[in-house]
Amino acid sequence: MIRRSIILAAGLTACSVASVQAAVTAEETRQLGKNLTPMGAEMAGNKDGTIPAWTGGMKTLPPGFDPQKPHLRPDPFAHEKPLFSVDAKNMSQHADKLSDGLKALMQKYPTFRIDVYPSHRTAAWPQYVMDNTAKNATRCSTENGGVSINRACYGGYPFPIPKTGNEVLWNHLLRFIGHSFAVHQTSRLVDSNGSVALASENKVVNEYLYYDPKRTELEGDFYWRYKHKTMAPARMSGEALMLVDPIDPIANKRKAYQYLPGQRRVKLSPNLAYDTPTPGQGGAATMDDGSIFLGAQDRFDFKLIGKKEMYIPYNNTKIMVDEKNCSPEKALLKDHYNPDCLRFELHRVWVVEGTVKPGIRHTSPRRMFYFDEDTYGPGLGDNYDASGKLQRVLWAIHTPMYEVPAQSSEGYGAYNLNSGVYVVSSVYPGAGLFPIAPQDDRAWAPEALVGDGVR
Repeated sequence: MIRRSIILAAGLTACSVASVQAAVTAEETRQLGKNLTPMGAEMAGNKDGTIPAWTGGMKTLPPGFDPQKPHLRPDPFAHEKPLFSVDAKNMSQHADKLSDGLKALMQKYPTFRIDVYPSHRTAAWPQYVMDNTAKNATRCSTENGGVSINRACYGGYPFPIPKTGNEVLWNHLLRFIGHSFAVHQTSRLVDSNGSVALASENKVVNEYLYYDPKRTELEGDFYWRYKHKTMAPARMSGEALMLVDPIDPIANKRKAYQYLPGQRRVKLSPNLAYDTPTPGQGGAATMDDGSIFLGAQDRFDFKLIGKKEMYIPYNNTKIMVDEKNCSPEKALLKDHYNPDCLRFELHRVWVVEGTVKPGIRHTSPRRMFYFDEDTYGPGLGDNYDASGKLQRVLWAIHTPMYEVPAQSSEGYGAYNLNSGVYVVSSVYPGAGLFPIAPQDDRAWAPEALVGDGVR
């Protein structure tokens, strides 16, 4: 059962679902690093012992790690076997730990299952991120009804003791993945007949200006910038995209730019947000489906339901390195991703419900989010249509980047329950994130997309 008043530790009630933001008390902040992890998760394991205590996360490099190939991180849990599997036959025994989306997939596809492995709380962060998170606990606040944050926030999770759904969403948007990193992103689309199509292959660069370790405050109003150059398929080769997101989407909207070789110019693309279909994913997911949720919060009311124990994808390093068993040819099955390649673990998650604001239109007017307690990274998401019917199931993988240290959560997938189509992005061997040196501002000027995007 979901705990509506979230018991964080030692009887400390840390969550209210009221719309008015409650101030974090000095007593609450003193729990960080004691009963709570530096990011505000419960330090202790659960009563059953199936969720371990957090003891600092994974910072030790496993044997075989090659710093020249950081996107091919060895699997530290390759020796482990599933504790059990859950499918349509026994899902009723695990119903309280399954999202509605997982239940729907099990009911729709007899071959769909999840393999549940021992739980490992691998989340770890650099010291400066933990220090800034402790400072943010009392200096950060939301504005404009929760959709913006104040400029005092910097360099750490803004709300380690979240009180509202918006605060949890901000922790998710500002989760630490690294300061600057790149990935070779490939998205593939599988139709209802099992035919696989390459949706897009991109070279991607991300930079979180908010996490620049050389600064103590945000310069400007934008916390994250992203760009990619499309390599394939041939009809899209040379296209380029840039997104820049603000801490205050009321005062400053997302900046979105596209370069299309046929037009030979960079154009503003303000519609690349919210429920616009994501370019290069065959219409199977929307812009705000990225990492379960991405972008501005101004079109939804977000309610923090509570916290509960759930099975979510976790520690999925195998997917990123096992070319023999988890190549796209073997992983992309008809109807669903190969269960042999996907690792689930039992973890506590923050449960947030999003309901579209009155007068606003969205293809998924109700959404449920399940964010990992330790990292606020994506776990699972369920999207419902206007009639209240579940229409799309979202999932994302976690992989420890132990050399940073950080937790990657870039790879994700989306199932369309109506059409039977699904898309998977960055969930293949060799698709791991890797840190890079930050690029200067000239590389982030819109006109730079022309150089990045020419054939």
